[in-house]
Amino acid sequence: MRFKNLGSGSTGNATVVETSGTTPTRLLVDCGFGLRQLTERLAHAQLAPTDIDAIFITHEHGDHIGCAAALALKFSIPVWMSQGTYEAIFSPDLKGLLRLAKDAEVFCLNDLQVTPFTVPHDAREPLQLTCSQGLHKLGVLTDLGHATAHVARHLEHCNAIVLECNHDTELLDNSVYPAFLKKRVGGAYGHLSNTAAADIAANCQHADLYHVVAAHLSQENNRPELVRDCLGQVLGLNTDITIATATDGCSWTRL
Repeated sequence: MRFKNLGSGSTGNATVVETSGTTPTRLLVDCGFGLRQLTERLAHAQLAPTDIDAIFITHEHGDHIGCAAALALKFSIPVWMSQGTYEAIFSPDLKGLLRLAKDAEVFCLNDLQVTPFTVPHDAREPLQLTCSQGLHKLGVLTDLGHATAHVARHLEHCNAIVLECNHDTELLDNSVYPAFLKKRVGGAYGHLSNTAAADIAANCQHADLYHVVAAHLSQENNRPELVRDCLGQVLGLNTDITIATATDGCSWTRL
């Protein structure tokens, strides 16, 4: 199994997960870009929209749902999301392509096993997920205010994690953001600080955690070097730390 983030930040988020084998299965996790831009980003990954077998939407915020409905309808791709997310986007007619995802209810896409799980975030019914093929397991964890015990359980035994590292607390506190926005971003249902992300990484650490991709960095309130330092303090030399950028995401990573 391998994965590639196509871009991560407040301007848009999308990640492709692909199984190995002669006939790979490809899941697009979020598609928070316009249809043309998403197609271009897929092309940079040497993929086309017709290569995508299913879409999973974590929640209804624009930088995650983006062109999901348009992509699904244009290319007849099934799209998974929670009932709450579907209602939050005003229940569009998806022509039979809607699949409802539920907390801890596993579904399979050929040889790819997907497990959604609830997270604390200021959305209607947000879900994050793990993806598994055989003994290989990837966790995708962006857009949450804090990690619950439920979140921690689902991330156990991951070989790689796409992990939100949204802000440095000091930079956020001293930023030009208005007080209400600072409270929202740094709150229990907002976004993860570098320190909070490092705590999650430390709790997930084991001998076979090989990759942590830091995602959803704030352009105003974070710096890649701060993220690397914070994660590096808790992850051993066995774990590679990569920064997913808003423009290019990250390169293909194989488990």
